[in-house]
Amino acid sequence: MSGIVEIWTDGACSGNPGPGGWGVLMRYNGHERQLSGGESQTTNNRMELTAAIRALSALKRRCTVHVHTDSQYVRGGVTGWIETWKKNGWKTSAKKPVKNEDLWRELDSAAGRHHIVWHWVRGHAGHTENEKADELARAGMAPFMDKRRGAENGRS
Repeated sequence: MSGIVEIWTDGACSGNPGPGGWGVLMRYNGHERQLSGGESQTTNNRMELTAAIRALSALKRRCTVHVHTDSQYVRGGVTGWIETWKKNGWKTSAKKPVKNEDLWRELDSAAGRHHIVWHWVRGHAGHTENEKADELARAGMAPFMDKRRGAENGRS
């Protein structure tokens, strides 16, 4: 596979924790693919991580990837903190367990199959692809919001 796969990821959550969604916009060689999903009870950081994992896991072959995220948590973790966490047995510098360790391990595994350049983009700043990823994340969250509204109204 030649060329670069461009990926934009985003996570969303209503309440933190609460219903959440993740969205991915992928482009390669003139083709575009959109992915989204969600969970009934999660956090924004878990959805941000899930978006990156699902994007990288969707790639069928080893390739060069540019991942664009508006999450400082994801970019900072994957480009800096994760190596120290692994050396410290998945403990922070304060000797506490790393939050979302399960997803960090999954992201580390998915990222290891590719050559990745991680980019941070400012969220909600009019960046077209980031706005699309946000729209997909909100769409992934929508079914869980409907269930929550139904439960609040005495239905489920």
